[in-house]
Amino acid sequence: YMNMVAAGEVGGILDTILNRLAGYLEKADKLKRQIKGAMSYPVVVVGVSGIVVAMLLLKVVPTFQEMFAEMGQTLPLPTQIVIGLSEWLQANFLYCVVAMFASYKALTYFYSTPKGNLILDALLLKSPVFGDMLTKVAVARFCRTLGTMVSSGVPILEALEICSRTAGNKVIENAVAKVRDAISEGRSISEPLTEAGVFPDMVCQMISVGEATGALDVMLNKVADFYEDEVDQAVENMTSMMEPLIIVGLGTIIGGLVIAMYMPIFSMASGI
Repeated sequence: YMNMVAAGEVGGILDTILNRLAGYLEKADKLKRQIKGAMSYPVVVVGVSGIVVAMLLLKVVPTFQEMFAEMGQTLPLPTQIVIGLSEWLQANFLYCVVAMFASYKALTYFYSTPKGNLILDALLLKSPVFGDMLTKVAVARFCRTLGTMVSSGVPILEALEICSRTAGNKVIENAVAKVRDAISEGRSISEPLTEAGVFPDMVCQMISVGEATGALDVMLNKVADFYEDEVDQAVENMTSMMEPLIIVGLGTIIGGLVIAMYMPIFSMASGI
């Protein structure tokens, strides 16, 4: 923001620069809300379902266990497994909570280190469900930020340095930093961007055309528009794909628990 305002003051177009900044902030906020919206549904559903399953194992299954003990008959294998899982969870519930909290803290600390940040960001980009969407988000953010700054008169080296810090992913940040180093040695943007192997070929080709025609900012903003639309579609596809998977998975787990606990009752009824 400071670089863009400084460029606007020097060029006498401060009002134009502020309007561009406002548009950039609106698009960046829209992108952030899309990602949060895509992540909130599965996180909430899985979290609530985990609590429900834990309550069944801790409160409901012991009641059935007492009733089955009074019956004195041999229990089916699924029922024995569920009862064994319930007994284990009752005995180790506090240890499980502590282990989950410690794992969260350890993962957070690992992610805060440079090496851990790079490893986890690389794994996220390669993950089967979220990887493609996160790549599109990073490309859209990079192109929008760089295009806004280039069109505002910010020097390309300063613009790339800022883009690397605002990429939101360590792998992308390192790739952009290498591109900046290559440009400082006299190379174009598209060549080292292609060599980095992080950005899609279409992005590199569009940037190459923008450099050749002197319309780099226009091309960057077009690529950003395209990938923001792609993020919209990716979020919609991911949500529509995850909903049935989550429902089937939870139905299988909770339905399996219920069936396992009622199997001895069905056996007793058929015997009578």
